[in-house]
Amino acid sequence: MKALADIQVVPIGSGVSVRKEVQRAHAILEDAGIHAELHPNGTNVEGEMADIFAAVQRIHEVLHAEGTVRIATYIKLGTRVDKEPSLHAKLFK
Repeated sequence: MKALADIQVVPIGSGVSVRKEVQRAHAILEDAGIHAELHPNGTNVEGEMADIFAAVQRIHEVLHAEGTVRIATYIKLGTRVDKEPSLHAKLFK
């Protein structure tokens, strides 16, 4: 099932700047083949729901393996069955 989601990954205990961890998380989303658009407080994504959840799990696994001790992730997820959702249509149609 295709979904739209707003994902916010919050590394905890990484210091004041979390730019490195956010860039890494964004790269993992793109490597998973999920269309991702960064915004100031998170990332909007569109893709198959299972792929989105798998990518979030991968983000946690990789960031923990690279030294991030705690991670809080917030996800707002939307699906619909009357038409295929897309970020572009949500913003411009």
